[in-house]
Amino acid sequence: MSFISTAMRSATNAPTVLTVEAILENRFYAHALKDAALKLIAMHDAAPRIVRYTADMKRWLLTQSILAFHFQRVTSPSHPGLTAAKLNALIAESKVASKNTAFAHLAEMRNYGLLVDTHESGDRRVRQLRISETAETLIREWFNEHLKSLDMLDRGTRFARSSADRRLLWYAQPRMSQSLFHDPNWTSPPQTVDAFVRTASGSNILHDLMSRVPPAKELEPRMSIGPLRIAEFFKRYAISRTHARRLFDRAHLLETCGWNLCNSGDFWLGAELIRDYRHWQAVKFAAIDEAFEWAYCHLSEPTDEQQQD
Repeated sequence: MSFISTAMRSATNAPTVLTVEAILENRFYAHALKDAALKLIAMHDAAPRIVRYTADMKRWLLTQSILAFHFQRVTSPSHPGLTAAKLNALIAESKVASKNTAFAHLAEMRNYGLLVDTHESGDRRVRQLRISETAETLIREWFNEHLKSLDMLDRGTRFARSSADRRLLWYAQPRMSQSLFHDPNWTSPPQTVDAFVRTASGSNILHDLMSRVPPAKELEPRMSIGPLRIAEFFKRYAISRTHARRLFDRAHLLETCGWNLCNSGDFWLGAELIRDYRHWQAVKFAAIDEAFEWAYCHLSEPTDEQQQD
């Protein structure tokens, strides 16, 4: 394990945390967001069955809650570990999902090797669980790719610092998760965005669409993104043709996107959808930045032994 050097600490002393407003006003944000969307899609293409666990709002919240339980235990052994019972208690308070949905989500993550038992015996409701190396590798990739995009906004050193000290993820993820879990600007996005992210694989489809928007072009009421066929989406994201059709029909009824001709030709995205998506994503970027800088400062504080020296 490598740690943050003294030189890097001094070079980035008292970093400025980016607010949602600052991110939206940044002239590089559209480029950084396109870059982030392409990376999220690439992660899906590399491991489609696994990445689908964050491909809609309900799954995203459940998965991030599970990760937070795990990392809190890693950084503070006295913290209660992850069990099905504890996850359900959290879900019951927040009303993110039903008890059955939470249990099913845990079971699926175990089946795909993302969660493993710390002990082989005992009641499954109280049996301690931890995330696997595969799961940590994936969330670290997700985390670092967002740090790279944030670095594009201000020529920052977040990714370099994260690479230098792997513990930063362990401390930052629970803080980020808690912030977004209780932020209605993230969990209850505008209807234009909600129409996508409340459906299976809808977040991935929305990222895919947004990655096709020219970042340097001024927004117009309808932004053409070129030819598009629904078959691209139900094949790539392993959903049924009917599901894909309903998703696009619902979005079309909101007048947020559609084809120039009847289900053919160039596809367009409405400026309202693009602006809403950018704001929704800026909420996430700001939460990640705040949590990362908090973790960095926390880990940079001298210990009692160092103070005595």
